[in-house]
Amino acid sequence: MDTNILLESGTNELEILEFKVANNYYGINVAKIREILTFQPVTPVPNSHPFVEGIFMPRDTMISVINLRACLGYDQDPDIEGLFFITNFNSLNTAFHVDEVLGIHRVSWEEINTPDSTINAEDAGVSTGVIKLENRLVVILDFEKIVSNINPETGLKVSDLDNYEERDRSKSPILIAEDSPLLSKLITECLNKAGYTNLIVNPNGQEAWNKLVEYSNEGRVLDAVHCIVTDIEMPQMDGHRLCKLVKENEVMRNIPVIIFSSLINDEIRRKGETLGADAQLTKPEIGKLVAAIDSLVDEYESARV
Repeated sequence: MDTNILLESGTNELEILEFKVANNYYGINVAKIREILTFQPVTPVPNSHPFVEGIFMPRDTMISVINLRACLGYDQDPDIEGLFFITNFNSLNTAFHVDEVLGIHRVSWEEINTPDSTINAEDAGVSTGVIKLENRLVVILDFEKIVSNINPETGLKVSDLDNYEERDRSKSPILIAEDSPLLSKLITECLNKAGYTNLIVNPNGQEAWNKLVEYSNEGRVLDAVHCIVTDIEMPQMDGHRLCKLVKENEVMRNIPVIIFSSLINDEIRRKGETLGADAQLTKPEIGKLVAAIDSLVDEYESARV
């Protein structure tokens, strides 16, 4: 399913698969989906998480099935068989059991609204955005959060930094674009632990770009930002578009850009390379992120001496 062509040029567009659960409308970035399958029986696993329906093995690959009705707090309906879509993110294959798939929509990240704190608390929300399609609101679910709530081992591996010695990298300002409040907090804490205390944190690519333009207009962008760390999926402006704007800007193009996203696979990596990304890492690898920042910041700062 090749549905990410638009991302290759950083046009700030994506395709959303719309589906229903208990008569409510939800969405997922098609870039996360490997395939859609008709319902098939699964094998329950004793003592597994209550949201895990069981396991099955399409084409000899064992995959866990998460029941989205259970996950979202809806009662089960024995009259609805539903279907599965299999996702791949954070280097993990997972199937989600939904009631019905409605179709694919091509939209701009600018059309996706960030849910406010009343429905998306830092430690509890499972929505990354809301979009209006025709006369209905479609909630974009945070599938990484859903999976990490079930198995925390799939989240950021904060323990990777346990052996980092205390050091002061406060003279190396890092600009971060990350829409998840929880991940933003974890990334900030991890970078602080690694000595990077001068952080400029933004909730999406648009605000990050606005900050870069502000610094540029003041004539100090190369001093104010020594590295950019960006997610890909974000309302208003995605990380690919942000990377494209930076690398096409005559003043900013030498600022290193690291794409830190759950979506990184061979195809997404090729797209990032065409846009000029200096490094691309999957989100659990926080230790590798710090190592990449160390290397790129040292190279950037040495070139400016």
